[in-house]
Amino acid sequence: MDDKKQFSRRLLAIGALFSLVLAAYFVTLFDAQIVHGAEYRARSIRANTKSETVVTSRGILTDRNGKALVTNRSVYTLELDTSLAPSDDAALNKELLRLIELLENRGIVWEDTLPLTAGAPFAYDFSVSGSHTALNSYLVSKKWADEDALTTDTDPPLSPEALLSRLRTEFKADEDLTDTEARKLVGLRYCLAVTKLNQLSTAAIASDISVELIAELKDGAYAPIHIGTSSVREYQTDAAAHILGRVTKIPRERWNEYKEKGYAMNAYVGYDGVELAFEDYLRGRNGRRIVETNTAGKVTGEIYSVEPEPGNTVALTLDIDFQEDVERILAETVESMTAEDDIDRGAAAAVVQVGTGEVLSLASYPTFSLKTFNEDYTENNTDPLQPFWNRATQGTYAPGSTFKPVTAIAALETGIITPKSTILTKGVYHYGDWAYKCWLYNQNGGTHGRIDVTEAIKVSCNYFFYDIGRRTGISTIARYASAFGLGEPTGIEIPEKIGVMTTPDYVNSLDGHYWTDGQTLTAAIGQSYSLFTPLQLANYVATLAGGGTRYNAHLLKEVRTYDSAELVDVYDERAAHNRTEGDSRLHTIRVRAGLSQSGLARRSGVTLRSIQMYEQRRKDLGKAAVSTVLALARTLGCRIEDLLEP
Repeated sequence: MDDKKQFSRRLLAIGALFSLVLAAYFVTLFDAQIVHGAEYRARSIRANTKSETVVTSRGILTDRNGKALVTNRSVYTLELDTSLAPSDDAALNKELLRLIELLENRGIVWEDTLPLTAGAPFAYDFSVSGSHTALNSYLVSKKWADEDALTTDTDPPLSPEALLSRLRTEFKADEDLTDTEARKLVGLRYCLAVTKLNQLSTAAIASDISVELIAELKDGAYAPIHIGTSSVREYQTDAAAHILGRVTKIPRERWNEYKEKGYAMNAYVGYDGVELAFEDYLRGRNGRRIVETNTAGKVTGEIYSVEPEPGNTVALTLDIDFQEDVERILAETVESMTAEDDIDRGAAAAVVQVGTGEVLSLASYPTFSLKTFNEDYTENNTDPLQPFWNRATQGTYAPGSTFKPVTAIAALETGIITPKSTILTKGVYHYGDWAYKCWLYNQNGGTHGRIDVTEAIKVSCNYFFYDIGRRTGISTIARYASAFGLGEPTGIEIPEKIGVMTTPDYVNSLDGHYWTDGQTLTAAIGQSYSLFTPLQLANYVATLAGGGTRYNAHLLKEVRTYDSAELVDVYDERAAHNRTEGDSRLHTIRVRAGLSQSGLARRSGVTLRSIQMYEQRRKDLGKAAVSTVLALARTLGCRIEDLLEP
């Protein structure tokens, strides 16, 4: 009886325990399916979490009136995604070969990062920035080369054929593939491998792809493909091509410089023109985000770990409407002259604002269009008139009679003549064994009679300037020419030639040439060996018109944030004019560090205006608060004493 009771109790206990377990199960099931069902279902399909770069927009270029010159257009990019790549070599190769076939059938050009030419005979091609460094890192990671034996100045110890062979083996490329076919496959495999080696998730292989191609890629489920977004430059004008410039991938020879500034290997940078000159303002800063995707590849969430910062809006001093008119008039004039004498020629024009040095127009003929640069490259590059050459800043020409006011001012300032002094001009000026003729005498045997300096400039009398040039002397004339900026840098932010003023030292430095006193006479009327750029001459004339105050010629007007809401920087003409000789130490160290004034202000906490004043020496950094100097030094990675002027 007792045994039966005990058994019953045990049975009841077991039943109770089972009931509790069952109840707990149902509670858990209810929680999972009813209370948190949606959340758990979402979690169940989440498969990948990855970090990726968010490419920011490059800054915009406008003219002085706010008219857009260069903007950005959003485009789709074709990317390889390491997280979507099958782990099995055969499966991955099959997918990539499918992709290659599709791209070739659609005429899509893609780029990989393998620095080998596309076909036999294979050779190394390190034209893409950073490709040499990337290959060396990969060779070391595979133990195919000794790190100590590798440089970026010489080819790797493996021959191009040997490298291709090893990559074929490494990536298990089918033996039936030709070397050319294998080169395409291993190029994409190498691109994926290097991307992963650099702890990145995606690598762009094609830009500005069509929506139609995107649809085909998605319909075909091409792994490991990811469609990203980027932007390309959009040109709103056909004018000012020499000024605006282009953007390209980082040139190989400048990779180390940009790498130190934090640029990615495949980044686009200004190549020439103001795109290069104002790179620090325009570049922006890429962001980083953590992206969550489900098994279908759909993004289920994203978090920005670093917010992207778009580049700044840079306003130029150009008036684009005026620039277009100048280019049109210049082209019409040259073409009309060519039609008359059948002589092909180039020409240039420069217009500088009096009292500021602002460049309103720089025109060079013939020119080209940035919109169709690639399509027209071969034709323009082989044109004997050299459309890519910016004659306005890099062409040097004899100034001719435009130089005569320099000679006049030199003579007046040194007391050789007065405004009322007169000279009886006789058509032919005899000096030693030489006879120098006035243009009027050459034309009709005439003379300008007795004239003063005002009339001599008015009628451009050679005889008058021969005489006062001889009496003034070449050294004095050259000194005044330099004061007006002739044969000196103008300050323009894009490349320029300096030109040359005729002097005995210069002439004697030329092979087979020697100085004669008679050259003073020809130099006085803008001939001899004197050569200046159109921009130098325009700035010289602006200096004359402005009463003798010379300002640096410049293209930068102001810099604002991308949305133009906040002023970042502004060109200070007075400071540029009054600045003591040479750059300040703060300026030199900042530029060396690759920082703009606004970038230094943002990172150091010192106001932008203060930095401008210190660099222009309008405020003494040595008298600033210790905390200010310390903040600048820490940001720039230098000592406090390095920033202080002697």
